[in-house]
Amino acid sequence: MGNRGRRLYMMVALGLVGFALSACGEAGPPPPPPPPPPEYADKHMPPDYWNNPKIIEEGRAIFTGAQNIDVNCASCHGKDGKPVKAGARDFRQTEHMKLFSDSQWFWRVSEGVKGTKMKPWKTKLSEDERWKVIAYEATFGLKGLKYDPEKKAWVPDND
Repeated sequence: MGNRGRRLYMMVALGLVGFALSACGEAGPPPPPPPPPPEYADKHMPPDYWNNPKIIEEGRAIFTGAQNIDVNCASCHGKDGKPVKAGARDFRQTEHMKLFSDSQWFWRVSEGVKGTKMKPWKTKLSEDERWKVIAYEATFGLKGLKYDPEKKAWVPDND
């Protein structure tokens, strides 16, 4: 192999190594979700629901299907927030969960998510029940936090 062949071989080898290393790295944070439509933009979790053991237990009963056999979030999202079906949101991923406001979570639970298997639950669950499910879901990746609509951020729940 001549000088030119060795250089070409080295360039290809270095390119393949670089490609392999870049494929092993973190993909980076997911893009922020779209804002909720106007009818959901001003909906927020009742203030005393965040990290409230009674509310969280009621949300758990709904999430796991113990309260209503027609609603079983755990059948896709897992009993501990770890998905058991492909494509289901992993509620344990704190940084990804923080990308969504409480209004966005409420919108997604209520209307479902287009292009996914997440269906709308507004016909099966009352508004109060949907908030309880969201309070429970938050315990997987947002425990001890609450969404502050004024700051538009997740903050420690010091109440």
